[in-house]
Amino acid sequence: MTSELERIKILEEKVSQVVDYINRLASENSKLKEQIKELKTENKNFEEQAKRTGRLDEDLKKYEKDRKAIKDKIETLINQIDQVGI
Repeated sequence: MTSELERIKILEEKVSQVVDYINRLASENSKLKEQIKELKTENKNFEEQAKRTGRLDEDLKKYEKDRKAIKDKIETLINQIDQVGI
């Protein structure tokens, strides 16, 4: 009889350990899910920032092209003025 009680106590301890382990895993799982949610949000923010950066880069190239065109026109005007002798 004592042997059976000892076995039951051992089994009870093992079940308790398994329950504790499952609770730790559930807690860790919850934390990992929260981290995934945060990382998805960060990823979305980075993707939006990359799109904005791409648009700004396109704008910069356009402005540089416009600047060169304006510079060329001004140089042409200056040359024409020089030819007139003013």
